[in-house]
Amino acid sequence: MNRHFFDVIDQQYKPGDVIWIHDYHLLLLPEMIRKKYPDAIIGFFLHIPFPSFELFRLLPWRKELVQGLLGADVIGFHTYDYVRHFLSSVHRVLGVDTKDNLITLQNRIVKVDAFPLGIDFDGFNSSSERTDVKKEITRIRNSVQNKKIILSVDRLDYTKGIVERLEAYKLFLERNEIYRGNVILVFVAVPTRSKVDAYEQLNRQVNELIGHINGKYGTMEWQPIWYINRSVQMKTLLALYNMADVALVTPLRDGMNLVAKEYLATKQDNTGVLIISEMAGVSKELGEAIIIHPNDLDGIVDAINLALTMPINMQKQQNKIMRERLKRYDVMRWGQDFMDSIKATKIIQKNMYLLLTESKRTSIIEQYKKSNNRLIFLDYDGTLMPFFDKPEKAKPEQALLLLLKKLSDDPKNTIVIISGRDRETLDKWLGDLPVNFTAEHGVWLKAINSKWEMIEELNTDWKKEIKPVLQVYADRTPGSFIEEKGFSLAWHYRKVDSEFGLMRIRELVDDLGYYVRNFGLQVLEGNKVLEIKNSGVNKGRAATVWMNRIKHDFILAAGDDWTDEDLFKAIPKSAYSIKVGLSATQANYNVNSTEDIRSIIQDLVT
Repeated sequence: MNRHFFDVIDQQYKPGDVIWIHDYHLLLLPEMIRKKYPDAIIGFFLHIPFPSFELFRLLPWRKELVQGLLGADVIGFHTYDYVRHFLSSVHRVLGVDTKDNLITLQNRIVKVDAFPLGIDFDGFNSSSERTDVKKEITRIRNSVQNKKIILSVDRLDYTKGIVERLEAYKLFLERNEIYRGNVILVFVAVPTRSKVDAYEQLNRQVNELIGHINGKYGTMEWQPIWYINRSVQMKTLLALYNMADVALVTPLRDGMNLVAKEYLATKQDNTGVLIISEMAGVSKELGEAIIIHPNDLDGIVDAINLALTMPINMQKQQNKIMRERLKRYDVMRWGQDFMDSIKATKIIQKNMYLLLTESKRTSIIEQYKKSNNRLIFLDYDGTLMPFFDKPEKAKPEQALLLLLKKLSDDPKNTIVIISGRDRETLDKWLGDLPVNFTAEHGVWLKAINSKWEMIEELNTDWKKEIKPVLQVYADRTPGSFIEEKGFSLAWHYRKVDSEFGLMRIRELVDDLGYYVRNFGLQVLEGNKVLEIKNSGVNKGRAATVWMNRIKHDFILAAGDDWTDEDLFKAIPKSAYSIKVGLSATQANYNVNSTEDIRSIIQDLVT
């Protein structure tokens, strides 16, 4: 079904168009469009609640749904609760970092925000002045006389708390004999999905319950519930909104619920009382209303009592505040706010990274061809090879070895593999190549056909103090492990639940504070790894050593995480620096993936 929508968009789309996708039926569509049109401007708005991760995780295709949604530039929800649930699911399902409502993907930034859906406030506010509505008010008033009206308007849906609402009204009549004959519940329930068994069963249950209440409490002169089981004309709905003393909106779960807003918007004189469920998104906006829990029947009874006895001046005071809020953020403002957010996100995307376009790649190649002494710094994990759940799985395949061999065979090139890996691993995996090495983020250096040398004499006595601390965290955090290198310790948490891992990292950094200060250490946060090493030793310092040793008229450096920022800062501004991934960086350019780095190297080779 999503594919059908895509096919139509594909026929209509022109560059520069804004594509705004709505609701849960089309969760897969943003990604379909993004794959075909990488530069498309795409927004998505979900009109229902987004569930907590504990519910969402039950879906076997949760990953596909999240990835489908992340094809959009901006993803909108009614409330911040839903935003929080979605961000948590993205973080846990995909392991993607989220910060300040921004999701940093490999090649894009996606903004997630709350946009509470508005209504046509002016249209509802002026409804009492319409001739057809005035006539309808007169007609209904002749029937109800001076009785109080409680209004309930909903689709006949099991999420709307209809049965619970009727049970609460029954309990209200049972406990408050004084209101029998003096109040009417006008119950509008529009049929929906009538061919579905669950809805048909709900319909029967509602009919039976209303029949029971009217039979038990009704008289010849008074019927407790007016049941309207069909769609009503707009003039009738507006008349009921205008007349109702109380609006009873008690869904078990609702994305927003515009009935509550429409009811308030019609109240030009600021009278009337709104009772809303805390499970409806609208309750987050209309906090001045009477808020109830839809399963708390006693609470609903108390709320109805309070609403029917609330002084007029208190009604006006509360409704004035809520009506002004609805007027400011009406449906036009909602739509404009969403579009403005898309524009702002596109600017963030543009400013946050400078993608290495074809023209810029051509410029690098031209300078490369003109130069005679080229110094090329290449990080390993995350730059030449993608990340794996276990570091030992990142062994280079033959294609990468052949590519590096071709690059290093050019006599004008000096290659430095500048990595956080230990010496033994680099020797084992890449030692047959005619390249230079920097190991453990700058601790060890090795020139071609030479032995390993330390950048300076370092003390490792601190390791016996810190390793037990890391071991405690490894024991407390299933899926994490410690990697010991010559002059550093690393705590890996790639296989740990994302939120759990981040929580542990914050704790660990705090616990390490004493040791860092007293032993002169540095804590580096990489991609799902925290590494502790001697302060002052980093890739930037190691790069400076190589630049001082080797004559050069061209420098290119590529890396992917925070440890490579020292490298980017150390090389001259005229050098070419490339960051893998789209986070903020000191590098000149960003690329999406390790495949892009290999493609650039291939360009240089050929």
